[in-house]
Amino acid sequence: MPSDDELKHFVAHGAAPLPEAQEEGFVDSAGARIAWSTYGAGHPVVLLHGGLGHRGNWGYQVPALVEAGYRVILIDSRGHGRSTRDAQPYSYELMASDVLAVLDALQVQKAAFIGWSDGACTALILGRRAPQRVAGVFFFACNMDPGGAKPFVPTPVIDRCFRRHRADYEALSATPGEFDAFVAAVSEMQRTQPDYSADDLAQIRVRVTVAIGEHDEFIKQSHAVYLAQTIADAELIVLPNVSHFAPLQRPTLFNGVIERFVGTAFEADD
Repeated sequence: MPSDDELKHFVAHGAAPLPEAQEEGFVDSAGARIAWSTYGAGHPVVLLHGGLGHRGNWGYQVPALVEAGYRVILIDSRGHGRSTRDAQPYSYELMASDVLAVLDALQVQKAAFIGWSDGACTALILGRRAPQRVAGVFFFACNMDPGGAKPFVPTPVIDRCFRRHRADYEALSATPGEFDAFVAAVSEMQRTQPDYSADDLAQIRVRVTVAIGEHDEFIKQSHAVYLAQTIADAELIVLPNVSHFAPLQRPTLFNGVIERFVGTAFEADD
């Protein structure tokens, strides 16, 4: 797969198109309709996308995981993609509940989770709240307390990603004219949440890999180190030559790392 370090392909075309879904549908959860789709067969792997994105951002990852023998489950976070939301403020706890609602509807007892940015936070909260449902969490490019975030500095790469998110939102959302309000609501959540203490992190008992791009625009590398040191038996991976957008920038690199993680998560679980 070609690299897209500057996200020029992504802004023009999006990620690779998703393959045809095995199953797809909606689940009602706490005032929202949550869109989901599944691909392939085998141990279940849930991919949770980042804030302002949608499940189609995983277009480079789904075929690789299906080919490796896994059942991939994609979910549009509430208010993102084809999922709806009500007037409740966004929260990662609420989005974790949405994920459990999808797993329950699909009768999936336990899955490995690959979380990117906001999706990583949602997955780790699930790992603490419902460890019996979580074979492991690959936590890529997020913070677990506000101090882990860098001050925002715009860049051309971030601008391209944001433009793609706007176009996708307008194409997929049931409220296509409300992108700016959507951004404001998600940004408010990101500003104040999550706010896990070291004690909260120490209560996490599932397998965790903390990963961060060498040039992440939003998250301090020192925070990733702290998370890996504070969560019991967590592994730290710094991905070279990529930023917050590694799954799009260097899909082959990212896919190799997540396939290794998923394999070891299920080995440990079997």
